[in-house]
Amino acid sequence: MNAPMSLHKLSVRTADLNDPAECARIESYVRETEGGTPFHLPKWLKAVEQGCGQKAHMLLGERAGTLRGILPLTEMHSPLFGRALVSSGFAVGGGALVSNPNNANALADAAWQMAERLSCPEVELRGGALPKGWAKREGVYVGFEKPLAEDKEADLKAVPRKLRAEIRKGLKNDLEIVSGTAERDRADHYAVYATSVRNLGTPVFPRGLFDAMLDHFGDGADILTVRHKDKAISSVLSFYFEGTVMPFWGGGVFEARHLRANDVLYYALIDHARQRGCTRFDFGRSKVKTGPYNHKKNWGFTPEPLTYAGRVADGAEAREMNPNSPKYRLQVSLWQKLPLPIANRIGPWIARGLG
Repeated sequence: MNAPMSLHKLSVRTADLNDPAECARIESYVRETEGGTPFHLPKWLKAVEQGCGQKAHMLLGERAGTLRGILPLTEMHSPLFGRALVSSGFAVGGGALVSNPNNANALADAAWQMAERLSCPEVELRGGALPKGWAKREGVYVGFEKPLAEDKEADLKAVPRKLRAEIRKGLKNDLEIVSGTAERDRADHYAVYATSVRNLGTPVFPRGLFDAMLDHFGDGADILTVRHKDKAISSVLSFYFEGTVMPFWGGGVFEARHLRANDVLYYALIDHARQRGCTRFDFGRSKVKTGPYNHKKNWGFTPEPLTYAGRVADGAEAREMNPNSPKYRLQVSLWQKLPLPIANRIGPWIARGLG
């Protein structure tokens, strides 16, 4: 008589991400398991690897041949910030996804063993089922998510009064809203995003990262752009996953502010997502008490604390990646003053290691 499945030991192995059947199996598990996100998908890891050169890994936890947990990992390497295994790279989530919380430790232990083999002194798990005994990292990030209203007018009424007035002002301006993934959509988005992050004092990611994401996700991602007099002034690249829209990389140029284009952009995205069949809006994570944090609260979203976990080798220190840290104040100030062509030339080399 065979032993019950629950008595079989969980085995952990590395997935073959070059095997389409293996990737399809993983994607099915992600979509069927509570807590699954785009950051758990093989296509996310592959896009990061293709766009930024950071190697993809995926750990699978199986019991009696049945998939019971996964842990996506990006092998981050930066000459400025060192090495780490991150779950998932360039994501706001993607920690262990398991059918049973007890499986998280086996996956985390395997991740640490992999980190030691790869000479990575740190493993960072962004949410998911957290392993026991690992240091929790909390109080830094919060997430913002809520259901979509039933129509555009209800969306507007759901926005706090002051912001509602700004959106209405923006809608009276000569703004064109377009969506797509064609070359112009991609070029416009990158130009706007690169300008926006330079103005914030941070280096821009390689355009190849955005192209790879759009190519790998297909109709699961697109770009929404606001143009004024045929010039792109505000733009966002969003993902669509299991009924949720996730605006991920967005920004606006100087003109966007007085034209209220950024507010119009996200108002338009809500309706665009609803037309695509979405029922929830995930505004992503923000650091507590920052400008983006306040902006999202102004939209009527309630912040929900995010808890990560990490492990660092003896004698090593965790990577410091927070641009708001006092140690980076001078660098941020100097970066804001760089001419845009120089920032766009140097930035991707730095940012490809910031995942």
